[in-house]
Amino acid sequence: MTRHIENESRRRFLKGTAGLTLALYMPWSMAQGTGSDGTNGAADAQDFEPNAFLRIDEDNNVTVIAKHLEMGQGTYTGLATLVAEELDADWSQVQVESAPADVSRYNNLHWGPNQGTGGSSAIANSWEQLRQAGAVARAMLVTAAAQQWQVPAEEITVEKGVVKHSASNNEASFGELVGAAAELPVPSDVALKDPADFTLIGQHIPRQDSADKSTGRAVFTQDIHLPDMLTAVVAHPPRFGAKVGSFDATKTREVKGVVDVVEIPSGVAVLARDTWSAKKGRDALSVEWDEADAFTLGSEQILERFQALAESPGTLAEQRGDVEATLAEAAQTLDAAYDMPYLAHAAMEPLNCVIQLTDEGCEVWNGDQMQTYDQSVLAELFGLEPQQVRINTLYAGGSFGRRAAKKADYILETAHIVKAIDGRAPVKLVWLREDDMRAGNYRPMFHHRLWAGLDEQGQLVGWRHRLVGQSVAAGSPFEGMIQDDIDPTSVEGASNLPYAIANFQVELHTPEDIGVPVQWWRSVGSSHTAFSTECFIDELATETERDPVAWRLEMLAEHPRHAAVLKLAAEKAGWESPLAESEEAGSEETEREEGEKRGRGVAVHESFNSYVAQVAEVSVSSDGQVRVDRVVCAVDCGIAVNPDVVKAQVEGSIGFALTAVLYGEITLTEGKVDQSNFHDYQPLRIGAMPSIEVHIVPSAEAPTGIGEPPVPPLAPAVANAIFAATGKRIRRLPLGDQLAS
Repeated sequence: MTRHIENESRRRFLKGTAGLTLALYMPWSMAQGTGSDGTNGAADAQDFEPNAFLRIDEDNNVTVIAKHLEMGQGTYTGLATLVAEELDADWSQVQVESAPADVSRYNNLHWGPNQGTGGSSAIANSWEQLRQAGAVARAMLVTAAAQQWQVPAEEITVEKGVVKHSASNNEASFGELVGAAAELPVPSDVALKDPADFTLIGQHIPRQDSADKSTGRAVFTQDIHLPDMLTAVVAHPPRFGAKVGSFDATKTREVKGVVDVVEIPSGVAVLARDTWSAKKGRDALSVEWDEADAFTLGSEQILERFQALAESPGTLAEQRGDVEATLAEAAQTLDAAYDMPYLAHAAMEPLNCVIQLTDEGCEVWNGDQMQTYDQSVLAELFGLEPQQVRINTLYAGGSFGRRAAKKADYILETAHIVKAIDGRAPVKLVWLREDDMRAGNYRPMFHHRLWAGLDEQGQLVGWRHRLVGQSVAAGSPFEGMIQDDIDPTSVEGASNLPYAIANFQVELHTPEDIGVPVQWWRSVGSSHTAFSTECFIDELATETERDPVAWRLEMLAEHPRHAAVLKLAAEKAGWESPLAESEEAGSEETEREEGEKRGRGVAVHESFNSYVAQVAEVSVSSDGQVRVDRVVCAVDCGIAVNPDVVKAQVEGSIGFALTAVLYGEITLTEGKVDQSNFHDYQPLRIGAMPSIEVHIVPSAEAPTGIGEPPVPPLAPAVANAIFAATGKRIRRLPLGDQLAS
């Protein structure tokens, strides 16, 4: 175990209850969790709470306390499964509520002293911790039963929430044993199940959040309505770095429902009784912006700067062998450049937050992804201690990294509004879609230059990769990861390229004079490095007249997990069989045009310790329109806690990634973002979704990430398939009209 369950000396009974808690002392704001309905989930008088992650009541309800945000990725289901498996609970008795913000109990074990969700770490960092929580509770229930029935504990079995002793014909539910179990010492060491004995882990069990989301019972931030609450929207400057010069709110205050207009550091906030009135009030607002420090470059100018930087060596991120000499002496050298644009997160639920000041401190309601950091910045702003900031974590309608705001921008914006009105009312901040698109933050633009050297036998002997782009770690709570001027998230997927290349070098330029705010986006650095590396590998395979799969496998001898997913995806896609021009792909309803060309492409990539290979099949019409017909994906993410959730994450990742391949692009003109909503930042429509096959590699390894790893291989697999169909290489995203005749 990474963290030991606290021993009996650290236990403390809840005042006036028969339930015990193993956690540290909870101040007022942390004494209750938040249920999935947004209500406080305090332990009742007879609850058995053997640790910080589990509560069982006399009505036989098993409540798992989830320390990670549920934003659609299935975290509640996965975390609850870990506890329920070792507890031997019946899945029907299990429910989930969000943990309070308390890093002493709910630390992300992969992040150090920090409670938060990201980096596809939820299940991976909880794997042993939550199984241990369930196993401890099971042991205490068994001991309580053994003492009541006067039988040996080792003769007792637990199955689907029922504790049994067959010889004496005794049995009891968890709820019947909680009072006795709460009086027992907490065992310091319990055995975990052998994977061969799992009954829930690895099975297709229903998601915990599906029913509430399907019926409308699930509570999101937009559903929060407090007495006397005001709704705020903010007028942000049209250029990054600008600030308010002056404003005239005369007409705004005439709008029915508008209550107040206040200036805050990020702009001018309009407060009203409802969102629509606040929006109308903002429309009527007149603001003069001070643009003395505003960023004024357009996308093309930024790209030109990046391309110029790529002409000179960057800071070394990885080096082995002598690349310069190898390239100079190679029998053949090739080079290519790849460009990726800024991208919006474009989650279905735009940013929002509710904050209320009370006599005891500050209370927050939102789909919070970074509880510890958000606590600290709010405490600093309001002059409080962090434990006086209570965060009620609700469901979030997607994030893709955006709600893990590296400067807590939208949360601090809400707090500044509350402070500006002297805390006289709770405030709900609402970012409309246009705010989400134009007020930042974005996946950074990146320019890649690659050079390769081949020997006389066509073997890859030298590789140089030069990247240019902004750092997402700079200015974030994780800025300490930047070492020797290298942000590892800028070069991940490039510096750890798995192919056997004796002479290898990766360099990075990180321009600091680009004022476009950037932050992590689903799969972070791998979202752009996989495109450049896997496309270039494919180009080299073509140059050497080698099969793209076979050539990759030759260079992956030391990386069996990469090789395994690549082999599996190729096999399931029928890589060895020709892709007939007339073959239907994905659906019997597929209609083929005269002159349409078809192709198949492959890519393999590792991110967040998971391995994914994809084979894409595409059709290209005579006028250059691309349709992705089929994607076959093989994934090795360790033990699949819930295969159905894994499959759903793969399918969602592919749809998300395909949006970026076909359409996704944030552009600037003289510093202003051009896009504003889904009409000009188009998400993938259901009609363009390909047929997807997901194959999970059986594994006994601990679980690794799955929410992000399927994103990176999609773009290169599609680009390589387009080449197979048309003979044209795609080196810039999005695809747009590059193939138009």
